Amino acid sequence: MMVSGNDFEGLRAVVTGGASGIGRATAELLMARGARVAVLDLNVDELRDPLVGLRADMGDRDSVNAAIAAAADALGGIDILINNVGIGAIGTVADNDDAEWARVLDINVTSMARASSAALPWLRESDAASIVNTSSIAARNGLPQRALYSASKGAVLALTYAMATDHVREGIRVNCVCPGTASTPWVDRLLAQADDPVAERAALEARQAIGRLVTPEEVAGAIAYLASPLSGSTTGTALEVDGGVTHLRVRPAGS
Repeated sequence: MMVSGNDFEGLRAVVTGGASGIGRATAELLMARGARVAVLDLNVDELRDPLVGLRADMGDRDSVNAAIAAAADALGGIDILINNVGIGAIGTVADNDDAEWARVLDINVTSMARASSAALPWLRESDAASIVNTSSIAARNGLPQRALYSASKGAVLALTYAMATDHVREGIRVNCVCPGTASTPWVDRLLAQADDPVAERAALEARQAIGRLVTPEEVAGAIAYLASPLSGSTTGTALEVDGGVTHLRVRPAGS
């Protein structure tokens, strides 16, 4: 359910990986609460005004620099950066070669550094500057068959703390969200690779104490909380939106 309000009125936000899933839900929520929003993604053809869609290859620094500059030009500046872009990986440390390790780490971690670096000149001029990175419960929980993915999201968590420290005196807040397994097209593609997608989905739902997958809108709500000027004293924080995975140990029903 979308939250009404105008706490983002007059602010300019950039969402990477914002054409679908959590990124799309976040872009739409920020816009509904008053922000002007630019979305950076490989495919922005389905985005419509008032969202500003800008094609960007997050694995290429020149492409990211150009897209961030174009976003700042279109919006009249940048107050908020949501580093949401990410890709998945399945397997143990023995199952992905060096090229796949380099590809996943580049998109899931280095792209956030690229986008943040490119946005810093505008963020430094803002009175409500905020960066929110999308990490994962994989950063804090040992998940099976997710070695590479977990390593990348653990790096995002560490990067968030480092960035928050580096830029706190510039008035730029940096936080991250750690979603549980969410019902997104990305997860659907991962499930499609399983031997039994139906059974795998049921297992993922059962893993979360609430008994279902997290919704993109729920993660978007957490991102909006961290990005909002109303959270001006919140920085260097990792907010879990995980259905209780990280801290709850719920016994099976009837036990």
